[in-house]
Amino acid sequence: MMVEEKKPQSKPKMPLEGIRVIDVATFIAAPYAAGMMGEFGAEVLKVEHPLGGDPCRNFGSATKSGDTLAWLSEARNKKSVTVDLRNPEGAEIFKKLVAKADIVCENFRPGTLEKWGLGWKVLQEVNPSLVMLRVSGYGQTGPYRDRPGFARIAHAVGGLAYLAGMPRETPVTPGSTTLGDYLTGMYGVIGVLNALRYKEKTGKGQYIDAALFESVFRVTDEMAPAYAKFGTVRERTGAHNKIACPMGHFRTKDDKWVAFACTTDKLFAALAEAMGRPELASHGLYGEHDKRIAARHEVNEIVSQWCGALTRREVSDKCYATGAPYAPLNNVRDIYGNRQFVARRNLISVDDPEIGDTVVVPNTVPRLSKTPGQTKWLGPALGKHTDEVLRDLLGMSAKDIEGLRTRRVI
Repeated sequence: MMVEEKKPQSKPKMPLEGIRVIDVATFIAAPYAAGMMGEFGAEVLKVEHPLGGDPCRNFGSATKSGDTLAWLSEARNKKSVTVDLRNPEGAEIFKKLVAKADIVCENFRPGTLEKWGLGWKVLQEVNPSLVMLRVSGYGQTGPYRDRPGFARIAHAVGGLAYLAGMPRETPVTPGSTTLGDYLTGMYGVIGVLNALRYKEKTGKGQYIDAALFESVFRVTDEMAPAYAKFGTVRERTGAHNKIACPMGHFRTKDDKWVAFACTTDKLFAALAEAMGRPELASHGLYGEHDKRIAARHEVNEIVSQWCGALTRREVSDKCYATGAPYAPLNNVRDIYGNRQFVARRNLISVDDPEIGDTVVVPNTVPRLSKTPGQTKWLGPALGKHTDEVLRDLLGMSAKDIEGLRTRRVI
């Protein structure tokens, strides 16, 4: 009996392999969307102005290359091509690139590309199957469309910044100052993938209108329906929450912070057991949700005193032993030493020839079981791939390219 020799299995193709993305945006939101697609196999051409490029190159901590760590991380896997879109020759080059692309990502203020003769109608004529992600502060329509939009502005308009901070005190920035940018970038990818699916069925392209303030507003859970039904205006609750108890942040003996999220009676019972006071979860005391909410100040004070008498390590050991809903409030130093982050390789080291060193960056998410994303290289030097793209993709000669450079088109 002959045994058939097994052929070596080829590595699965990346999900977006064969897709070409033009990232003509700046800073975070739309470029982040393009970057995510690059992590999953798309070829991403980062089209930048010849003088200075994307302002993200100067955002954050500078490196020896002149570009910042933020740029190196967020522009990963992209090819930098310099083209002045406001120059007529540059606009024509851009159209030729669009004709060979599947997706364009932009986040200029509405009307800017139209002013340069490169709006949606023009680009759709160049490439009828084009998918275009358009990110702006307020969207392409409405009375606010022409106003400048940034993540901090979106946090304010979308209702999130109002909720961040201590009661009756100055509202604070909710986490990262660019949270709205990252949220919109992710929604942008969702829109692009839906548009690509539609394109597969019909052959027709479309544009995605993504507004920063809408992305922020979309993650405010029941705030809108609660106001519509009951007239409830949610206020800042600080480190705690009025819908569950204890649900907030507490200081430990060693001046660190921990979080609890007792959203059910069973979870509170686990915390009471960790505290060595199981009677707290009895029906006569705080074992029922409504009783805990009514006495939340008392309950929070009991938990606060318990945490204040122990180190964070001691609180951790006791809570993990009973399954209490607990976690430490990690700073970045804590994250670097966290076993879960290590086990899931949430931090990866990538060699960067521009600075002659390795750079540690967050790994790709989400995780795909068969075709996981990857970081091939970090954010490139300005214009590093201009000659390559114009030569290989558009068929330009070395003389043509040098002429464009002399005329400052590229």
